[in-house]
Amino acid sequence: MKDASANQEQKRAVAVRAAALVVGGQTVGLGTGSTAAFFIEDLGRRVREERLSLKCVVTSFSSSVLARDHGLSVFPLDDFDALDISVDGADEIDSSMCLIKGGGAAHTREKLVHAMSKRFVVIADASKRVSKLGEKFPVPVECIPPAVRFVERKLRELGGKPSVRFAKGGKDGPIVTDNGNLIIDVLLDMNSPEKMEREINSIPGVLDNGIFAITKPSEAFIAE
Repeated sequence: MKDASANQEQKRAVAVRAAALVVGGQTVGLGTGSTAAFFIEDLGRRVREERLSLKCVVTSFSSSVLARDHGLSVFPLDDFDALDISVDGADEIDSSMCLIKGGGAAHTREKLVHAMSKRFVVIADASKRVSKLGEKFPVPVECIPPAVRFVERKLRELGGKPSVRFAKGGKDGPIVTDNGNLIIDVLLDMNSPEKMEREINSIPGVLDNGIFAITKPSEAFIAE
């Protein structure tokens, strides 16, 4: 049986390692998700203890709340055209450091932030490693609401099995992103992640998808 506490400690370990890369005066992109949350927490600790001066941008509303709770200064993304470093987790990572992201429905803003960064660092536990993208997770596709049925049809033509992501728990209805759009999760067999990323993004109505093969990390810390 998987030890959940050990998994959390792995996430914390790589998050602390990544937080140590940040130096005072930098602009920092903050990812979304459970592993990125540990990074935000430790970065806040360093700001308090070392009195670092940082300018942070976020990839989601949830990361914004968490960052402010830990004492980080959050600025609008459109204040910048480049960032020094960004750190984020991943749902899957292959041997070429291609990723699937978007379990938290934030992949569109994540991709923008990481594309703007001179140094994009991924942090993950060993369970996120795969030999081929799509082994464990579907690819999230953000699309405008009127295009949902059309996008689903085009994804089936690419060989995928799409389904609109619905909320779990107390909320009824589909997941709505911070951009006001819907998420279609699609199971795909990918031999070329970069080609598939481009093909999905060429569908009218699609804002972006969760394959990170064009925008890849410069390095990845994986906790074994």
